[in-house]
Amino acid sequence: MYERIKVPTAFTKNGFRFYFWSNEENRAHIHVDKGDGNAKYWLRPAISQKFSYGYTTREISKIEELIIENYNELITKWDEHIEKKNS
Repeated sequence: MYERIKVPTAFTKNGFRFYFWSNEENRAHIHVDKGDGNAKYWLRPAISQKFSYGYTTREISKIEELIIENYNELITKWDEHIEKKNS
């Protein structure tokens, strides 16, 4: 039997969905989807792009802007997510 993978959404803005992938490493990170685009960003120790596919340079800039603007919320939600996952 499969364990249902939880992929909670942190927030959506400008058509981008920012979410956590539950069955990955515990290092703080966020995934971002919109259309055919997908990206992953580390949140700690500093914001940095792990990968991105299908986004324009302008979209990447917008994603990074949104991560910076919502950083405290993302970190709070990440910590809550990991705590819940590990309990």
